[in-house]
Amino acid sequence: MQTPTITQAMIDAYDEYTHLTLDRRRFMEKLTRLTGSAAAAAAIAPLLAADPARASIVAAGDKRIEGKDIAYPGAEGAMKGYLVRPAGQDGKLPAVMVIHENRGLNEHIRDVSRRLALEGFMALAPDFLSPAGGTPSDEEKAREMISALDPAKTTANAVATVDYLKGRPDGTGKVGIVGFCWGGSLANRTAVAAPDLAACVAYYGMQPDAADAAKIHAALLLHYAGLDKRTNAGIPAFREALEKNGKDFRIYVYEGANHAFNNDTSAARYDKKAADLAWERTVGFLDEYLS
Repeated sequence: MQTPTITQAMIDAYDEYTHLTLDRRRFMEKLTRLTGSAAAAAAIAPLLAADPARASIVAAGDKRIEGKDIAYPGAEGAMKGYLVRPAGQDGKLPAVMVIHENRGLNEHIRDVSRRLALEGFMALAPDFLSPAGGTPSDEEKAREMISALDPAKTTANAVATVDYLKGRPDGTGKVGIVGFCWGGSLANRTAVAAPDLAACVAYYGMQPDAADAAKIHAALLLHYAGLDKRTNAGIPAFREALEKNGKDFRIYVYEGANHAFNNDTSAARYDKKAADLAWERTVGFLDEYLS
């Protein structure tokens, strides 16, 4: 069977569905109109979504890293997460919180955490659905659960995670964040709320209220996809507020790339060139501000 052609309109429809409406029936109806048939829509839909079966870049059993599931204190109760360090490293390490997309703590985010461990960091990927029982295997359900989270309580749990990492005896006390999509938005909000945060990297995350820019103490690295009109609409006001308040920030827009361009489990939206460049910048940025 010939691989279906995926258009920008189809990608935009998927983005609207996963980030705004969460209405699969309407999405499939729109995709059917765009493709010309229900059969074609059914073939293309999985290509737009992330595929959890795609191989990890760093396997969970890689001997170069040590990873384990942990529980730690959140703002109002226990939080669960995946903690990973470079193997055989007994010294203290800078810490990075890795914040998942709106699909919860899945294998892709665990993989990203392992990649950071290979770069010399202690990485913790919290499950922000911990208060609701944890991330389910059904991604549709995970999106629904995340949409029901209280933003203020979720931000409080992120701040509690920063505090936990800052206080770990095997850490240097310096903490950064890397967040993707929904996690990029939460990373930005955490930068506003956590004065002890040293560095914040947000991949295509919605910006906080521009009026809150003055509260940010962390250095910011903000990655945006050139085709992501929904998220990019907030760049000018946030940039102006950061400049006005003399904040340390860098903004990069990757032309021709779609929202979620870093997610290598999404065949339609992954952009290797943009992802590789953004990752190089991310690691260099974290090295600079957490060393």
